Amino acid sequence: MPRIGIVAGEASGDLIGSHLIRALKKHRPDLEFVGIAGPKMIAEGAHSLFPIEKLSVHGFGLDVLRAIPEILTIRNRLKHYFIENPPDVFIGIDAPDFNFSLEKKIKSKGIPTVHYVSPSIWAWRGSRIGKIRRAVSHMLVLFPFEQPLYKKFGIPVTFVGHPLADQFPISSDKLSARKSLKLKNDQVVVAMLPGSRLSEVRNLAQTLVATARILSKAKDNITFLVPLITRETKEIFESHIYSEQKDIDGSEDLPIQILFGHSHLAMKAADVVIVASGTATLEAALIKRPMVITYKLPWLNWQILRRMSYLPYFGLPNILAGRFIVPELLQNQATPENLAKTTLNIINDAERVNEMMTEFNSIHLSLQQNTDDIAAQAILGFLK
Repeated sequence: MPRIGIVAGEASGDLIGSHLIRALKKHRPDLEFVGIAGPKMIAEGAHSLFPIEKLSVHGFGLDVLRAIPEILTIRNRLKHYFIENPPDVFIGIDAPDFNFSLEKKIKSKGIPTVHYVSPSIWAWRGSRIGKIRRAVSHMLVLFPFEQPLYKKFGIPVTFVGHPLADQFPISSDKLSARKSLKLKNDQVVVAMLPGSRLSEVRNLAQTLVATARILSKAKDNITFLVPLITRETKEIFESHIYSEQKDIDGSEDLPIQILFGHSHLAMKAADVVIVASGTATLEAALIKRPMVITYKLPWLNWQILRRMSYLPYFGLPNILAGRFIVPELLQNQATPENLAKTTLNIINDAERVNEMMTEFNSIHLSLQQNTDDIAAQAILGFLK
């Protein structure tokens, strides 16, 4: 039975991996998948040797430092496993700091390695290209501008498009989304997405609640949707709503509706989205909603990131467009006053909104490539 080694490092990789496994099995139902998988990949038949949660750490803080010894142990055990039980091909899905070292060792033993999702070498840490060349037999990239970069350095590469672009329709139904959320069609709806990680919500919650306070005074009939995915992030955000209302005597309750998940539904229902920098900015673009991108980090983390970055923008819509089409208010610029003013400007500027929509359509079409099948075909070429 042909065997594929596969390692995903977090929820987004688990989703991509599950789609890839399903696409591969359409051509080769006999394939076996083993490595590190999340619940979606496991549901498609993958066998996970370690829990995916062990790799799901981010940032520069103490939590990351504490996790390093266990992560290194897992990676070392995986190296020995795949060398002693060689797969026909190994696929590393994202998680570059973990997977590249693993792939380099596996490739040195004559096992072909495919890496799915390029790290952002076009935005920062471009010096990794040499390490990538030693580790990767073939790179699968999500964005069109990444393909010539890898070709320049002699690394076999396939542009597969972005899986999200295949999932979202070209146009989304705002009225239907509002009906699902019991919102009136004449309401001004602002979706606020502070991120999925605890640290992101901690850094942005107070700012977003204060922004909602300013906007609710400036705009009649306005409501706010805040989708959050865990009980912990919900409690953090709600604590700031309570503090904001407690600190302002005689204030009315803020019209904020907390949702458990349903981020896509919230964006579809919205007139404008205030969104933390990350994949959610691409989702908002694919749903065709105007947005303001924001982000906050601890001071030291921000200094490190700012000095390592090559581009003048951080949001994926701006990176894909190659220019500022969406406003970015980051770190010290991410004040409630700035966010509220920028959001109101977008609400009141139909011409600017139309310009964003035109660019978002172009982005969507450029990324819509039947991603799962293209990726599967690239990998099938390595199988006997």
